[in-house]
Amino acid sequence: MSLLSLEGVEVVREGRTILSLPRLEVREKEVLAVVGPTGAGKSTLLRVLHFLDRPEAGVLEWRGERVPWPAPLALRRRISMTFQDPLLLSGTTYDNVFYGLQLRGQNGHDARERVMAALRLLRVEHLADQRARTLSGGEAQRTALARALVLSPELLLLDEPFAALDAPIRKHLLEELRQAVRARGISCVYVTHEQSEAFSIADRIAVLRRGRLLQAGTPEEVLLRPASRAVARFMQTGNILPGVVSTLDDAISEVRVGPRLLFSRTALPEGTPVDACVRREEILVEAPGETSPAPGLNRFRGTVEAVVDLGSTMQVRIDAGFPGYPLQALITRRVAHDLSLKPGGEVLATFSAASVHLIPREGTETDDDVPGSA
Repeated sequence: MSLLSLEGVEVVREGRTILSLPRLEVREKEVLAVVGPTGAGKSTLLRVLHFLDRPEAGVLEWRGERVPWPAPLALRRRISMTFQDPLLLSGTTYDNVFYGLQLRGQNGHDARERVMAALRLLRVEHLADQRARTLSGGEAQRTALARALVLSPELLLLDEPFAALDAPIRKHLLEELRQAVRARGISCVYVTHEQSEAFSIADRIAVLRRGRLLQAGTPEEVLLRPASRAVARFMQTGNILPGVVSTLDDAISEVRVGPRLLFSRTALPEGTPVDACVRREEILVEAPGETSPAPGLNRFRGTVEAVVDLGSTMQVRIDAGFPGYPLQALITRRVAHDLSLKPGGEVLATFSAASVHLIPREGTETDDDVPGSA
């Protein structure tokens, strides 16, 4: 069920449309992660969802009821928001979490119990009497989240809340946040430019670019079945090969990419120009061997062009006969060591037809400003 939906929303600044959404909804008790490059319109979307910015066009509905402008105070109080900067006040950790309840005239025993419950939920109850300005980054962000959650919002909006924190702290806070919103049945919109954060917390992911919604779906849908080349590149697919569907037989498309043929389980009509997308981690790299065709399997002999050390994994660039489009494969350090991979070496690259996602190609699409390119 939809909690808050937008339809036909347009936000214009200085004559330029910075947000244009035909439709987007936040569902009951879900975490919706909003991702996209800088300038995609993510923060603007949050301001619209919080009824802070009035769009030039469009309709917002709360549980199916159209929201007037300005939005009623009672409705705005059902929403809490937290930013990258915790924005803590002077006073103690307890004072900061208590502040919102005080503004609403809630000062009794029940309010104090709610504050302590929120502090316990975010694991900062032991810091209740500590001065807020002396807290570490992670402690300060936990306090800011407790301050938002103590108000019992139905919708929690988060604008890159962990961007300034170290990776290990981010990981712990993401898990604690997910548990907290699940425990309280809160809907959450989580804005981030970090894909790893989105996938670790989201039920659905919305991809924005230049103020437009490119795709919204489950993490699996967005990652494995991107709706456009721009989404595939932003999701760091790694391999986007332009080709044409040459035949379709038994739900397996045969795609010609230069002199090579690929098999895909994406069924599209013959003659369809496509981008064939293969994620780097889907490609198996082995020692050279038999390359005879096998139903549903793509196997290519190739020459290693480069091996890039990524820490726990290695990226291998392979000339597999796709002119101008070397295959990018992601493998473990152990595999790289066992194969003694180095430039000029021969390898066999194998990936299934099911791992090849075809996107009908539109000649007008541009994506040169999208990070994470293939």
